Amino acid sequence: MTDTPATEARDYRDTVFLPKTDFPMKAGLPQKEPAILAKWLEANLEGQIRAARQGREQFILHDGPPYANGDMHIGHALNHILKDMVVRTQTLKGKDAPYVPGWDCHGLPIEWKVEEQYRKKKLNKDEVPVEEFRAECRAYAQHWVDVQREQLKRLGIGGDWDHPYLTMDYEAEATIVRELMKFAESGQLYRGAKPVMWSPVEKTALAEAEIEYEDIVSTQIDVAFEIVESPIAEIREVMSKGNKVEAVIWTTTPWTIPVNQALAFGPDVDYCVAVFRPKVLAPFVAPNAPAPEMKIEDHYLLLATPLIDQFCARLERAWKYEGVIWEGKGSDLAGTIARHPMHHLGGFFARPRPFLAGDFVTTDSGTGLVHMSPDHGEDDFDLCKANGLDPVFAVEGDGKYRDDWGWLGGGDERRMSVINPKFNAPDGPICSDLKDAGALLAASADYKHSYPHSWRSKAKIIFRCTPQWFVPMDKIVDHDTPRCADEAQIRAAQGDGETLRQTAMRAIADTRFVPSKGRNRIGSMVEGRPDWVLSRQRAWGVPITLFVHRKTGQYLCDPAVNARIIAAVKESGVDAWSEARAQEYLGPDYDAADYERITDILDVWFDSGCTHAFVLESGKWPALVRRDGSTHSADLYLEGSDQHRGWFQSSLLESCGTRGRAPYKAVLTHGFTMDAKGMKMSKSLGNTISPIKVMETNGADIIRLWALSVDFTEDHRIGDEILKGVADQYRKLRNTFRYLLGALDGFTEEERVTDVAAMPELERYMLSLLADLDAKLARAVDDFDFNAYTRALADFCNEDLSAFYFDIRKDRLYCDVNVATGYQTPERAAYRSVLDTLFHALIRYAAPVLVFTAEEVWSTRYPDAGSVHLLEWPTLPSFERDKDLVIRNAELRELRGKVTEAIEPVRREKIVRSSLEAEVTMSDLEVILRNLDRAYLAEVFISGIVHLEAGHEGISIKPTTHHKCGRCWRHLPEVESDGALCNRCETVLDA
Repeated sequence: MTDTPATEARDYRDTVFLPKTDFPMKAGLPQKEPAILAKWLEANLEGQIRAARQGREQFILHDGPPYANGDMHIGHALNHILKDMVVRTQTLKGKDAPYVPGWDCHGLPIEWKVEEQYRKKKLNKDEVPVEEFRAECRAYAQHWVDVQREQLKRLGIGGDWDHPYLTMDYEAEATIVRELMKFAESGQLYRGAKPVMWSPVEKTALAEAEIEYEDIVSTQIDVAFEIVESPIAEIREVMSKGNKVEAVIWTTTPWTIPVNQALAFGPDVDYCVAVFRPKVLAPFVAPNAPAPEMKIEDHYLLLATPLIDQFCARLERAWKYEGVIWEGKGSDLAGTIARHPMHHLGGFFARPRPFLAGDFVTTDSGTGLVHMSPDHGEDDFDLCKANGLDPVFAVEGDGKYRDDWGWLGGGDERRMSVINPKFNAPDGPICSDLKDAGALLAASADYKHSYPHSWRSKAKIIFRCTPQWFVPMDKIVDHDTPRCADEAQIRAAQGDGETLRQTAMRAIADTRFVPSKGRNRIGSMVEGRPDWVLSRQRAWGVPITLFVHRKTGQYLCDPAVNARIIAAVKESGVDAWSEARAQEYLGPDYDAADYERITDILDVWFDSGCTHAFVLESGKWPALVRRDGSTHSADLYLEGSDQHRGWFQSSLLESCGTRGRAPYKAVLTHGFTMDAKGMKMSKSLGNTISPIKVMETNGADIIRLWALSVDFTEDHRIGDEILKGVADQYRKLRNTFRYLLGALDGFTEEERVTDVAAMPELERYMLSLLADLDAKLARAVDDFDFNAYTRALADFCNEDLSAFYFDIRKDRLYCDVNVATGYQTPERAAYRSVLDTLFHALIRYAAPVLVFTAEEVWSTRYPDAGSVHLLEWPTLPSFERDKDLVIRNAELRELRGKVTEAIEPVRREKIVRSSLEAEVTMSDLEVILRNLDRAYLAEVFISGIVHLEAGHEGISIKPTTHHKCGRCWRHLPEVESDGALCNRCETVLDA
C-alpha cells in the first residue's frame, strides 16, 4: 500500500472496528422493569414456559403460604427470590417446574386486625353476627393477597399468578375438613384437658410458632406451706412442741398460688429442715432499768440443702440461719402433707396438699420444692394427674379468676388479669394476702428472665388448662378395622404398631435437608414435642366439624355424616358449619338434640399443613399432578428456619398421620435478614429496609442480586452501604453484557469458527474456563447453593472476562478487521466465535438471577426471538480438554499480574504513558518451562517487546525505542516511523 508522509499522517479510526450497541450502560431499572413485566403478562410468558416444558421431567416446589397481612417485607422478598431461583434454574435445566403461589388466609392475625378496626369504631366483635365478621376477615385477607401479589410480581417472581391457592377458598376449606376427618376416622383425635399456651388478650390457645420470647422483670416470691403430716421423726418432734415446720416454695408466677394443689420434690435431692431466727433490734432501755423480756420464735423451714445460701440472700438479712435439725433425701419426704397458706378460706383451699416425687425438680434455682398447679404447667399437670389431682379451670379465657372462685374471684374488687404486673407485684393482692396469712417469706420485683409472648399482641401468655382437641404423638394406631378411605394407604406406609412420632422421625430420616443441620433441628423438635393441639377458640378459620355425644363424650365417626359436611363446606365455605344445619348433616340416623356441635376452629398451622393435599392432589393445577404416577410429595419445600417448628412440621405431621410419609423430598431453609449492624429489624428501631422502596429507587434486579449473593442459609445483613456494593457488582455484570453486545455487532453464522482445536491458545483456554464454570453452576443448582452460583458467575465475568480476556483481545477485535471489505483474520473470527458462545451461555446463566436485565440484553440482540426465559441450559462446544494448557495459562495469568505490577510505577512516573510503550525483560526460564512464545506474552501483557534473558532476576521495565503503529498503536520493530503501519495492519487494510 502507499506510504503516507509523516507530515500528513493519516487518521485510521475509520478503518478499525468500533463496538456498537443500543444497550445503555445506565440501567434505569425502576423505569424499565415495569415495562418488561407488562410485556411478559401480555404475552402470557408463564403459559409459554408451561407449554415449552410440557412432558418434561417434573420438578415441583410447593409454595409455603405467606400470611395475607400487610405489605411485602424484606423477608418475603428474600424467600420468594430464592423460590424463584429454584424454579427458574430447574426450568433452565429443561425440567417442567411450575410455580403456584399461595396464601394463608385464616387465623388470629387477620381476626386481630379486623378486631382492631372494630375497637377504633367503639364496636364489640361479639355483638356482630359471626357470618358478617367472617366476611370482613375474608375481605381483609383478599385485599392483602391482591396487594402482595402485585408486589411479588414486580419483584420478577414468575408463576401462575392468575390462579394462586388460598386456604380460604371453599374447595381448600373442604379439603382441610376432609383431612381432619381422616384423623378422626382413623382414631388419631381426642378431646382432652391439658395446659396449653394461652393468650388472655387474644382469648385463644397459641401454637409454638406463634410465640416469641422477650426479657422481662418479674416478681419472685418465697412462700411457706405449713406441714401438717410428716413421716420424718425430727419434724414430728418439732411439731409436737407447738412449732410450725414449713415447706418453702419459690415462684416467679405468684398468680398460680391460688390454684396450687400439691408440692413436688426431687427424690435424689438433698433436703434439710433449717432453723432460722428473726433478727430483732434491742429496744431502748433507760440506765439501770431491767431488760424487757423478749420472745423470739425460731422458724423451721424445709428446703433443698444446696439452695440455702440463695434463699438466705433473698431474705435480705432479716433472718439469721442457725443450722439444721434434719437432713435427708427427697425420697424421705414421701407421705408428707402440707396445707395451703389460704386454707382458712375453706373449700378448695382447705384440702390437703400432698408432697409428690417429680423427676423434673432440680437445684438450679429456687428452693428445691416446686408448687404444683395442674391448670398452669405441663409438668404440674402430668404429675398431678398421675396422682388423681385434676385441673379446676379457675382462670378464664380473659386471664381472670372465674366469678365463683374463692380467692380473688368475681366478688373481689382486686380481681384483674393474671398477666397484669400489678396483680403479681410485691404489694399486689396475691402477695398482700399471703403476707397477712404469715406465709410470705420474701418478695421482690427484680427477677430478670425470658418469657413467652404472643408475637401478634406482644402480650405475655400463660399456660392454661382448657378442653382442647389433640392429635396424639405416641398412640399406636390400630389398623385392624379400616375407618377411612386412606386407611390402607396409611397402613402400608406406617405399618402396624407405629406411632405418629415414630412415623415422622422415619420420614425426617428419609428427607434431604439443606443445610443438613435442619434434620437435627426438626428432629429434636418432633422427638420432644407434646401432643398436637388442633383447636382454637376464635371465629375466623376452618371449624372442627365434629359432633360429640352429650352423654358418652365420644365424637361421632360416621363417613356419611362427614361426607355431607365436606360437600356443604365445598359449596358455601366455613359458614356452612352452623347450628341451623346440624340435623341436616346428622341425617335421619341421629338426633341433633343428643349431640354437641363443636364450635372451636382449627389451628391455622393445620390449615397450612394440609396445603399439599389441596394443591398437589386436587388436580386444580394440572401442572402439579405427577405424570409418572409416583407419590404426591413435592420435590422441595423452602422457607425460613423458623418453619422447622411451623409449616415444615405441621405439614410433616399432617401427611404422616394421613399418608404415612412426608409431603416433601427435600427441605431448604434460609436464615433471617438483619440490618447492616447485625441487629434484628424493627419498626421501633427504624432500621427496616423496604423492598418496595428499594425497587422504586434501584430496581428489583438489585434486590435479587443481593438475595442470591449472601449466604442465605445463615442470618445475613442488608443496608444502604451493602446495597451500594451490590449495585456496583450489578454495573460490572451489566458492563460485561454491554461489551459482548458491542463486540458482537454484525456477527453472523458464516464467520463462526467451529473447530476449537484450530483456535488460538487463549480462546481454547477461555472455553476451558467456561466449561469449568458450567460444571460449577450446574453443581450449585443441584445443591441449591445460589450464593456459590451467583458469585461464580460474577467472578467469571469480572476476573476472567473483563479484567483478562476482553482486555487482551480488544486489540484483535478493533484492528484484525477491514471494516470496508469485511475481511477479518482467523484469530479475530475465533475470538468473536468465543464471544458468541460466551454470550449465549452467560445470558442463560444470568437469567434466573437478573430476570429483567437478562431480558433487556436478550431482546437488544434478538428483538424478535421471544423471551430469554424460554431458553434452556447452554450446550457448549465439545473439544478435548488440554489440562496442560489450562495450567500453563493459569500460571501465565499470575505472571501477567507481576508484569502489570512492575509497569505501574514506571507509568505513574510518566516514563511510559501506557503499557504498550513498556518493554519487558524477564528470565527465559519462566517462558521455556511453559512453552510460550514472546509474541503471545506481549499480547497477554498488553506490552511492548518481551525480552527473555537467561539468569535474569525479577522483571525489568524500560521504555520502548520502537515507533508506534498509526493504526493499532503498538510499538514494533517493523514500524519505520511514528504513524506508519505495522505488518499486520498493512495486511488487513490490503485485504
